[in-house]
Amino acid sequence: MSFVKGFSELETYKLAREISFEIYRLSRLFPLEERYSLIDQIRRSSRSVGAQIAESWGKRRYEKHFISKLTDADAELFETQHWISTALECGYLEKIIHDELLKKCNVLSKKINTMILKADKFCNIKSIE
Repeated sequence: MSFVKGFSELETYKLAREISFEIYRLSRLFPLEERYSLIDQIRRSSRSVGAQIAESWGKRRYEKHFISKLTDADAELFETQHWISTALECGYLEKIIHDELLKKCNVLSKKINTMILKADKFCNIKSIE
């Protein structure tokens, strides 16, 4: 995709960053006893989504590696969804915030899977040069 010059221009990357920052902001309000458990887990998994998308960009010369990194990003996104639901169950998030975050996660997952399905377009050597 010649119109995208770097991973930071990808809509998937931008949305992943938006979600991870929102989780960071919200998790600052969680109880301190969650600092080394839920807070750490939800921040790490949400930040990993964007990192995996960035890594996939670096691996796009090899389609299977590109797809593998995007698959890892999607898996981290599922883990993040688990922690978002855990935060709701513990009473740390309001239902409306939980639902909005999960909605954004579902949109991001669809975008990641579209990239996987169109990997050949991203991995076209001519678009890399």
